[in-house]
Amino acid sequence: MAQKKGSTVAKEQKVKLTQLGKRIKQLRIKNGYTNAEYFAYDHEIARTQYARYEQGEDLRVSTLIKIVKAFDMSLAEFFSEGFED
Repeated sequence: MAQKKGSTVAKEQKVKLTQLGKRIKQLRIKNGYTNAEYFAYDHEIARTQYARYEQGEDLRVSTLIKIVKAFDMSLAEFFSEGFED
């Protein structure tokens, strides 16, 4: 049973990371960046790593804060859309 629970948690985590990546990409495009590499370069984020974040890979909280700051918004504003269950 513990294995099932862990599996469920892993699936939920993947769903949330996918939502996070979609939100980041949506905001990047909304801010006029059609290319992820340009956004990453302009905001001093590793370009390869940034592209992975948009694909739903895990990221550090400090990196998320840096990305949200680049969009000139608070964490509350960032999470206000795209994370409904």
